Amino acid sequence: MTPWVRASLRDLGTVRSDLLVIGGGITGAGIARDAALRGIRVTLVEARDFGSGTSSRSSRLIHGGLRYLEQGRLRLVLESLRERAILLRLAPHLVRPLPFVLPFFRGDRVPGWKARFGLTLYDLLAGRGNVRRHRTLGKRGLLEIEPLLRDRGLTGGALYHDAQCDDARLTLAVARAAAGAGALLANYTSVLALRFDAGRVAGARVRDALSGEEADLAARVVVNATGPWCDAVRRLEDPSAAPLLRPTKGSHVVVPRARIGNRHAVIFTSPLDGRVMFILPWGELTYLGTTDTDSPSDPERIVADADDVLYLLRSANAIFPGAHLTEADVVASWAGLRPLLAAAPNAPASQLSREHRIVAGPAGMLTIAGGKLTTFRPMAQAVVDQAARLLGHRSPGRSLSRSVALPGGEARVFDSFRAPGLELGLPEATVDYLLRQHGAEIPAIYALCRQVPELKDPLHPEHPAIAAQVPFAIEREFACTAQDFLERRTRLTLETRDHGQAARAGVERLFSAHRRLS
Repeated sequence: MTPWVRASLRDLGTVRSDLLVIGGGITGAGIARDAALRGIRVTLVEARDFGSGTSSRSSRLIHGGLRYLEQGRLRLVLESLRERAILLRLAPHLVRPLPFVLPFFRGDRVPGWKARFGLTLYDLLAGRGNVRRHRTLGKRGLLEIEPLLRDRGLTGGALYHDAQCDDARLTLAVARAAAGAGALLANYTSVLALRFDAGRVAGARVRDALSGEEADLAARVVVNATGPWCDAVRRLEDPSAAPLLRPTKGSHVVVPRARIGNRHAVIFTSPLDGRVMFILPWGELTYLGTTDTDSPSDPERIVADADDVLYLLRSANAIFPGAHLTEADVVASWAGLRPLLAAAPNAPASQLSREHRIVAGPAGMLTIAGGKLTTFRPMAQAVVDQAARLLGHRSPGRSLSRSVALPGGEARVFDSFRAPGLELGLPEATVDYLLRQHGAEIPAIYALCRQVPELKDPLHPEHPAIAAQVPFAIEREFACTAQDFLERRTRLTLETRDHGQAARAGVERLFSAHRRLS
C-alpha cells in the first residue's frame, strides 16, 4: 500500500497498533504524525473527511493572538508565536506572512497607548522568530496604506505581521506527513464502540462509511482527538462522564474584496459589542470574522445564520463606511465549533481559554480537549509523550515534529518551479495558485499535465484550479468524493458564486474515470 492511499478495513484489522487515534482534524493528524515520526505504530480513523470539522472552518490564521495579551495569557501567546515561526518554516507554501492594520479610534475600549504597548510586547515575545517588527502610524500615514478606513474618530494606528494559512490544506498536509512516516489513515471510518480488555480500552469497533463493512481494531492505547465530538466519544468509555467542553460558534462570510477595498488584513473592535474582529484578504475575496457565541447545536449542523451574517456585515460597514455591504454581496459563508474548555461557565464566550487539557479516562483512554489551530503541534507532542509512557517507554523519545517539513514545504524558495508551468502554457495566475496549494510537489501536477494535456484545463470559469489537481487529490491526498475535492482539497465551494457547481460535473467525471482505471 502506498503511503497516501486510504487504509482499508482489511489493512487496519490485521495490525495491532500501539496507538489508535480517533479524529482526523488538525490535532488528531498532528498526534499521528508526531507518533509515527518516533517509530510508534499508529492508526488514525476519521468519521468523515480529514479536516471536515472545525479544522477547515477557522479564521485561517496562524497567530500569536494579540487579544490574548489583554487577557493576561502570556504563556499562550509565547507558545503561539513560537509555533508561528515553526510553521512558517515547515510549510512555507501553506503558511504565509500577512500584514495587519490595527486602527486606533477615539473612545476605543483598548486605548492607543495600551495597544502600542501590547504590540511592543508581542514583538518581544516573538523574539528571533518575529516576522517583522510593528510600526506605529499617525492618522495620515494609516490612511495612506488603508485609504478607505473610516476617518471619523481615527487617531492613528499600527502595522504588524502575523500569518495566514488554508486550514483544510494544512490539516491535510499534516495527515499526509503522518502517512508518509508510516501511520495507517482511514477517513470515512467511524467508531461505533470502544473495545475493552480486562477493564481497559483496547481498541474500537469501526464502520467503513463507503462500503458499510465493520471491523474490530486492536490498540494498546486509544486517543480521543475529536474536537467538538470529544465528549460524545468519552461517553463510549464512561456514560456518566461530565462535559469537558463549552463549544462556541465562529461564523465567517466571504465578499468580493473590491466591495470593501481593504489592502491589508484589518483587526478592530466591533462598534456593535466591542468584540475583536478581522477583515482578511483572500486573493480577489475578503472574509469577515468571527462571531463567538455559545452553541448547543449538533456539530454536524453548524451554519452561519442570518443574525451572524448581519452582525459581520454591519461591523465591517462601520469600519469601512463606503462598503455598504448587504446580504447580496455575500459569496459564501462558513461556521465551525471551537472545542473550548468549560472551565469558566459564567465567562463570556469570547473570554474562554484557548489552552488545552489532556484527560485520562477511567478505562485508560486519553482525551485531548481545547486548544487552537496554531498550537496543534505542541498539543500533539504532549499527547504522544503521555501515550509513550503508557506504552511502557521510560523516556517518550524526542519529538521530530518541529524539524521535519510538511509535504510541499521541503523548499522555501519556489521561483524555480514557476518556469516549467509557464512553459506548459498555464497562465501565470494558475501557476501561482498551484504553488500556494502544492509547493514543492508541483512537479507532480506538471507531470500529469504533460501525460494528459486536457488536465491543464480550468475546472471553473471563476477559479484557477485545474483538472490535474483531481487525480493528484485522489492518488495522494485521500480524496474519496467530489465534495472532498470541491470543499477541502480546493475551496471552490467558498471561492465561487455558484459554490463550485460549474466544476462539479467535470470533477465527478474525473473521479469516475479514476475508479474505472483502478
